[in-house]
Amino acid sequence: MATLVEKSAPAALLDPQRRRIEYLRVSVTDRCNYRCSYCIPDEGVDHVARADVLTFEEIAALVRCFVALGVKRVRLTGGEPTVRRDLVDLARMLRAIPGLSDLSLSTNGHLLAELAAPLRAAGVDRLNVSVDSLDAAKFRHITGRGDLGRVLGGIEVARAAGFSSIKINTVAVKGFNDDEVAALCRWAWERGLIPRFIEQMPMADGHTYVPGTLLAAAEIRALVAASTPGGTVAGDDGGEARGGGPARYFRLLAPGALPRRFGIISPMTEHFCATCNRVRLSAVGALHACLAFDDAVDLRGPLRTQGDAAVIAAIVHAITGKRDGHNFGLIGLGGPRKAMVQIGG
Repeated sequence: MATLVEKSAPAALLDPQRRRIEYLRVSVTDRCNYRCSYCIPDEGVDHVARADVLTFEEIAALVRCFVALGVKRVRLTGGEPTVRRDLVDLARMLRAIPGLSDLSLSTNGHLLAELAAPLRAAGVDRLNVSVDSLDAAKFRHITGRGDLGRVLGGIEVARAAGFSSIKINTVAVKGFNDDEVAALCRWAWERGLIPRFIEQMPMADGHTYVPGTLLAAAEIRALVAASTPGGTVAGDDGGEARGGGPARYFRLLAPGALPRRFGIISPMTEHFCATCNRVRLSAVGALHACLAFDDAVDLRGPLRTQGDAAVIAAIVHAITGKRDGHNFGLIGLGGPRKAMVQIGG
């Protein structure tokens, strides 16, 4: 017999542009043990009250509603999701939801040595780990307090845990780590990992964005090509690295060498809005249809007071307002007031 959620759900979750929404990013906390400069403004952020944060049971109930609407992929984010106590229990709860085909996690890697194996055993399929530099001093500078050796050690533990893919995310900053693009690729490829480079975005009303430091997607491809004599870059389908997100994948081709895959997330210079298939749920249950805007639809209230049918209606309403695209400007204008730490990268 069909459940109330199944009876209430439309056959597919389509926005006004007929984009099918199949991917949900769930922020489990707005707190983090690092202070990355592109994520948290110098003045900090106002954290939500702990009492307002969704319980694991509430997160699972909301994810079930999304799955009933056709969502197939869920990614756990933060802040830093691994600082949420008992995160492994949440992963186990979500993995048990019928119809959820992919469960992944984004992390700064600081706690991976302790959590990688339990998370994999609980059903997390894939990991994204942030590594913005292979130089310990530079890594500590951009992360505020990060320990590169600890993160790299955690990645080795994660490799042994058997995740279906591990991707290394690097926010590309001209004048800071553009000279490490080749080294980051080599380091990742030697370990069977997929390097990915992310253009900076003008989050926090532009306060975390420094004009002139944007390393554009075309420049990243050129740096990768130049890393190998005779190297060229060609498009790629992503293979096992292809998830539900916005990354475009490429291959480095060179005489006598096997193709090597890398990805680029390019919200600033090569927009991917036309194929956007995702929405974001904040730690307090606010549904953001687009990262680039501050407006959101509350799902916590309907869940607590009215139940699944009301949640379904609220989700559908939120998707009807999903915009064609964002207004990010190369000079740092057009971004939301919220910081990345408050919604998840």
